[in-house]
Amino acid sequence: MEIFQTVFDWYMANLNYWTIYLLMTIESSFIPFPSEIVVPFAAWKAAEGSLSMWGILLASTTGAMTGAIFNYYLAIWIGRPLLYRLADTKWAHALLITRESVEKSEKYFIKHGKASTFIGRLVPAVRQLISIPAGLARMHMGTFLLFTFLGATIWNIILAVVGYYAYDKREFILPYLDWIMYAVGALFVLWLAWKGYQVYRKRRKSVTQ
Repeated sequence: MEIFQTVFDWYMANLNYWTIYLLMTIESSFIPFPSEIVVPFAAWKAAEGSLSMWGILLASTTGAMTGAIFNYYLAIWIGRPLLYRLADTKWAHALLITRESVEKSEKYFIKHGKASTFIGRLVPAVRQLISIPAGLARMHMGTFLLFTFLGATIWNIILAVVGYYAYDKREFILPYLDWIMYAVGALFVLWLAWKGYQVYRKRRKSVTQ
């Protein structure tokens, strides 16, 4: 349990506006990284008085926008055929990206239209890749930026509120912090294992066909 406490202490000590921006940029790109372990903990520090809520929202939303813009232009640059070929590679699978996940995000974009870049920012399973079909469709950049900004801001506000008010309950949370970290870590590992199994099963199926 001391290991979790050490990791947690190091993480909190190094969580600042720059690292918030960097981590949220990663979260919003094609690299799987949950925003749920960035913004709430940053808001906890805001409740302590070491960070500003406005600064957190600015850093997190700017990071989300940066990652989304990267995905948008990446899709334009490589195009749909190469994108799907890349989704079938081991490199993409190592990042938990498959042809099916790209297809899912593109179908979501087709179904909901331009508004999907707003709605999709609030959907964990879609948020990571929704900017790619927007790029493939060459969605108007101004509309894309507006919808992405609104969706990312709302999502970050929700996470920040959770973290900020969790600080008020710290006397109930801190005694069980180790167990909470164990639970979160276990859920994350299970999620990675499940996604890895799905990638393996689909890859194995494609090989046998």
